[in-house]
Amino acid sequence: MRLTQTCDYALRTLMYSATFSHRLVTIQEVADQYQISKNHVMKVVYELGKHGYLESVRGRGGGFRLARPMEDINVGDVVRTIEPLELVECFGEGRCVIAPACDLRSVLNEAMLAFLHVLDRYTIADLVANRTNELAMLLGIQNPTD
Repeated sequence: MRLTQTCDYALRTLMYSATFSHRLVTIQEVADQYQISKNHVMKVVYELGKHGYLESVRGRGGGFRLARPMEDINVGDVVRTIEPLELVECFGEGRCVIAPACDLRSVLNEAMLAFLHVLDRYTIADLVANRTNELAMLLGIQNPTD
């Protein structure tokens, strides 16, 4: 299974926010640190905010932060929220001519559920636990508490 770029950016944005949970983070900062489009980050932050993962502070000195503790943000839930989980046409509205005699849908659904089951065991805190300083160094940030 391959996650979309949007889901990848959403998870990385949450990890970044968790790494610097003591302060507001900006869209420009995330875009610069991950070397990705500011427009993509803006869309991701909007989606994460709409679903209650991030909260935004407007105005000068504004930015965003986690809307709840990182321990309460489940990776599987984020993926389900952001990712279109229609692996094949028959998962969605499309109709396949062999659907009545095909077991592919049930096999792929079982595989997807197993994938999500693994993600459900982790939170954003698990992804950054004991790694805050290392992540900050990799992102070129000298003092993560600033």
